[in-house]
Amino acid sequence: MYKLFLCLRYLRKRRIAFFAVAAVCLCTAMVLIVVSVMGGFLQMVRDRSRGMLGDLIMENASLQGFPFYQEFIDLIKAEMPDQIEEATPVIISYGVIRFPTDQITKPAQIVGIRLAETMRVNEFGKGLFYETYYPGTSTLGPVRMPCVGFDEAGRPALPEDLEAAWQRWRASAGPAQAAKAPIEESLRYNRPGYYAPVPAEESGGPMAPGWYGRELPGAIIGTDLCARREPDGTFTRYYWRGYPVTLTFVPFTDTGKPLETGSGMPSKLFRYVDDCRTGVYDIDSMSVYVDFDLLQDVLEMDEQRLGEEAGGGTIPPRTTQVQIKLRPGADPRRTRDLLVERWREFYAGRIDGLRTPELIRRVMILTWEEKQAKFIGAVEKEKVLVTTLFGVVSVVAVFLVGVIFHMIVQQKTRDIGIIRSVGATSLGVAQIFIAYGAAVGLIGGALGTMLGTAFVWRINEFQDFLRRLDPRLEVWNAEVYAFDRIPNTVKAWDAGVIYLVAVLASIAGSLVAARRAARVWPVEALRYE
Repeated sequence: MYKLFLCLRYLRKRRIAFFAVAAVCLCTAMVLIVVSVMGGFLQMVRDRSRGMLGDLIMENASLQGFPFYQEFIDLIKAEMPDQIEEATPVIISYGVIRFPTDQITKPAQIVGIRLAETMRVNEFGKGLFYETYYPGTSTLGPVRMPCVGFDEAGRPALPEDLEAAWQRWRASAGPAQAAKAPIEESLRYNRPGYYAPVPAEESGGPMAPGWYGRELPGAIIGTDLCARREPDGTFTRYYWRGYPVTLTFVPFTDTGKPLETGSGMPSKLFRYVDDCRTGVYDIDSMSVYVDFDLLQDVLEMDEQRLGEEAGGGTIPPRTTQVQIKLRPGADPRRTRDLLVERWREFYAGRIDGLRTPELIRRVMILTWEEKQAKFIGAVEKEKVLVTTLFGVVSVVAVFLVGVIFHMIVQQKTRDIGIIRSVGATSLGVAQIFIAYGAAVGLIGGALGTMLGTAFVWRINEFQDFLRRLDPRLEVWNAEVYAFDRIPNTVKAWDAGVIYLVAVLASIAGSLVAARRAARVWPVEALRYE
């Protein structure tokens, strides 16, 4: 009982112990913040990689692409129904996007996808803005411009199909969530900034909502290409839904030469039907998604017949990538190995007629982890390095606890002598200071865990506050770190381990002082006093 009494008394009365508590608190918070941010960054890299690529990726790392993709997709879906859930081809090319009204031109990565298949293979659909609030209305097919008019009561209204889609989402989301939707807020205050007003010259009478303009193929644009990020984390979109944009393409032949056309690089007019936010700045600031078949046709990667001067024959259609989603429970590495063997058997009888057989020989099938191995490995090493550095810095708390306890032992030599003289053992005296160190660790670690957790949860708001004060105070630049938000999740396991280490470190810091106190002789202590 006397051990607990003295431990609590020293903790309350000896104010110097507060410095030890503060040191443990700050070191715990610092390490927890670093581990959470770096661990969250690593998890974001892994989640985004898998979300964008699917489970397996088939490619030859060439803009020329490779043939026989559709036959192989059909084959593996038929032969491996227990492993393969879905597969879709993707064309990745480069070009230029131009916004005609603003006369703004930007470089772009042009991606050809089959929208419905892509949304089943990966998480592309989760990042679509308009598709969230108007499910089923985003399309890469021909579309006109949806315009806001006014209903009979004079309130802003959308075309009937969009209104119906909005009501479906609103019913599933509930009134509280629907009221926070940016589009609903815009319409409620008669500021329909996401949709164009009905053109007066085309309405032919009352400004009735509807679809206007000529049909153009749809395009989904990366959010950072068509919107500005505000300090509060929302986006201000520069263009209405249905806004026309021009894409200029850079096609290549199957032999890798730029395709020669009489009018230079081909251009085509599209309509902006949605924008996609993956959370990866390098993708959201560059990518434009169009229909796979359309892009294949523009780049002349569809089936091509060769003239007699080129030897005749045909060039089979090509794609640059195939993304594959596995069924739950399927082993990615084992399935990859099976697909590699099956691919070799598949193309063996087809390779002889190709002008460029290397396109098919160099096809690789990778898991999403292997595809992003260099990036993920670099982030993992960075996490270990930074955590180690801050862990070494935090060792100062151990020495500070030891110094403070050493001073307390020196000042309390008389008390120790009295305790020993009434029968306390050396072990009992040592246990007082060990318990004292544990108490410092428990309190300081708890405060540090709460402080670090609160800071991580609010780290993006703190970043936005600094940016509003002075843009130069921005510590997380999306262009540098790829992701547009700082990871703000604290794992319970990380917090628990760091808290336990803080308590053990405090106990370790008290051991030297406890040993010294245990060796004090009662007579010498009283004579010293």
